Amino acid sequence: MSESALEQNAAVLRNARRIVVKVGSSLVTNEGRGLDEEAIRQWSRQLAALVQEGRELIMVSSGAVAEGMKRLGWSSRPKEINELQAAAAVGQMGLVQMYETQLRACGVGSAQVLLTHADLADRERYLNARSTLLTLLQLRVVPVINENDTVVNDEIKFGDNDTLGALVANLVEADALVILTDQKGLYTADPRKDPAAEFVHVARAGDPALEAMAGGAGSGIGKGGMITKILAAKRAAGSGASTVIAWGREPDVLLRLASGESIGTCLVAQTAKHQARKRWMSDHLQLRGAVVVDDGAVDKIVGEGKSLLPIGMTAVEGDFSRGDVIAVRDQRGTEVARGLANYASTEARLLCRKASADFERLLGYAAEPEMIHRDNLVLSRS
Repeated sequence: MSESALEQNAAVLRNARRIVVKVGSSLVTNEGRGLDEEAIRQWSRQLAALVQEGRELIMVSSGAVAEGMKRLGWSSRPKEINELQAAAAVGQMGLVQMYETQLRACGVGSAQVLLTHADLADRERYLNARSTLLTLLQLRVVPVINENDTVVNDEIKFGDNDTLGALVANLVEADALVILTDQKGLYTADPRKDPAAEFVHVARAGDPALEAMAGGAGSGIGKGGMITKILAAKRAAGSGASTVIAWGREPDVLLRLASGESIGTCLVAQTAKHQARKRWMSDHLQLRGAVVVDDGAVDKIVGEGKSLLPIGMTAVEGDFSRGDVIAVRDQRGTEVARGLANYASTEARLLCRKASADFERLLGYAAEPEMIHRDNLVLSRS
């Protein structure tokens, strides 16, 4: 591997502030024998150390069904969906308890968050999930995320936590996704069958050649294996997050990656995080509406990079929902920015010219103080 490729690999985690870590069932449950307490202790110790140095960590963990099977005394994985869901419900108790115990012992709080793909497809639920996770990160709490297998059939039958890890990386705009697996990383071919297979240290996320290396989508080699990780890296790259695929039992793997050591396979996103988000919102053609703001709000947004507060809004145009992309226009009708609305148009009309202290009285509840948070706002003139 060239020196420049090594440096590129090493820089991904060294420069990352917000990191999503995904661990698979085989690692968490020691090949299905029940939760591996020592492995979870080691990952928790590393997560806590990174949080304490100022980074933000999210753990996406498999293992609920396998742990549930052990607790229920089942020697083989059931085929009936209701039994799989029951196993997930039982196992989730032990899985989250284990992370909570180990993280707390290291001086860091934890939280359980159960998600489905549907949660991230619905605009309002997407924003609610994002708001919750970002608040937990601000509180220096490590969210432990799993698919909500107890209520969604498709997640057990077809879902995988590699995809969920990528979706979470997109959701919180992570800098990097780390997929810990039972393999060292990606090879150009199956090393068990091809002695000429070479290890891939660095590649471009989304490169079609990677899928061929992993066996191809839906192939016997790739199904549920490396192919899901390749596709997850491609998805994560859409929001500017690079992905590292590494062996989960590598000593201090997270700490060494964060310190700049080159470990595993690094799949580099070609678009920077902020550029990816800006491009998505700037190119969003289906604007659902707009808010008109005064000159003071324009100065705050354009000149100081601030959020849009309802007190600076003078009018609301169109009919939109929470989570829709809307335009921000000045008094002359010129679009100055666009972004994701925290409030539906009916609520926004009530909030025009109002301070956040009035929100609960007007709406019956208190939510975000911003109409559009600066993280979800891009300038039209830049």
